[in-house]
Amino acid sequence: MMRTPLYGVHRELGARFVEFAGWELPLRFRGIVAEHQAVRTRAGLFDVSHMGEIEIRGSRALEVCQELTTNDVARLRDGHVQYTLLCLPSGGVLDDVTLHRLASERYLFCVNAANTAKDLAWLSERARGRAEVIDRSAECAQLALQGPAATSILGRCTRAPVEQIRPFRFAMGEVSGVKAMLARTGYTGEDGWELYCRAADAVRLWHALLEAGSGDGLLPAGLGARDTLRIERGLCLYGHELDENTTPLEAGLDRFVYWEKEFVGREALLRQREARVTRRLVGVVLTESGGVPRPGYAILRDHEPVGAITSGAMSPTLGKAIGLGYARAACAQVGLAVRVQIRKRPVAAAIAEIPFYRRPFSGRERWNFQKT
Repeated sequence: MMRTPLYGVHRELGARFVEFAGWELPLRFRGIVAEHQAVRTRAGLFDVSHMGEIEIRGSRALEVCQELTTNDVARLRDGHVQYTLLCLPSGGVLDDVTLHRLASERYLFCVNAANTAKDLAWLSERARGRAEVIDRSAECAQLALQGPAATSILGRCTRAPVEQIRPFRFAMGEVSGVKAMLARTGYTGEDGWELYCRAADAVRLWHALLEAGSGDGLLPAGLGARDTLRIERGLCLYGHELDENTTPLEAGLDRFVYWEKEFVGREALLRQREARVTRRLVGVVLTESGGVPRPGYAILRDHEPVGAITSGAMSPTLGKAIGLGYARAACAQVGLAVRVQIRKRPVAAAIAEIPFYRRPFSGRERWNFQKT
């Protein structure tokens, strides 16, 4: 299995490891619930260096990115980030990614670890003769500093005006002497940062951030907490809620589809929009005790399967067993009573609104997020 530049540090911290997308990554350090609660109330630090980074550059880079993604790349300015999707001609999702505009002729994709090689091949084939496609994955490390105290912690380590950087924006700067790209993005439902640096600088950056946040209760966090946090926020995970047989419309991501341009998969998605989807991504909350909804468990209505769970967990924030899954469109109404087949027992549940958790905003912060 592949290992990130921080593998040795994680071993020293006593991490329990797990295989994920061909990588040996920390599942937890102190414990999933403790790490989850730290992110919700204080801050957590994740090693996400397994993610892939692919640069598109050249005079036609914008043209290529517009054609290959669903969102409107023309809206981006230098220092902007955009969530978007790569679709197949069938409309199925090849990957969901973030796209950073480095300059007018330079764009950086952050892609899912399991899809890096696939995305690189697809982008290279489609961009051939128009733009240069460069795999930066081996050069980069990525740390995610997430939680209400994240900006304060980061501010102690850099001269970059982090308080002024809005969500889905980034800046270049130094963090404790390490050159980095500071992106105000994340995958937890909290305010936070994804910091890109040279792989050789990852250990130095990790230690600097942990030291700076020691008085704020900052904890190293693993994949377990990352998963429970993103499920509470209703964020899709490729291979669970998204795959090549699932479309953005079924996943409720049509707000990231810009219909006024040509892009790969547009015609198939237009046909699906006109015909209406037959299944939708839904939230599910168990209304009686009896386990946790896990991927593959059937969603039942009147004893008949109407869908299946794709992700599930016991929510540390809500104290309830929750899940994401796909159900027939007719059964996607919030509040509808259903059951989840957990092993041999159908357990009472209800269709729930996604996201399960919304973090509180106030003042200028609320304005910044609403305007993004």
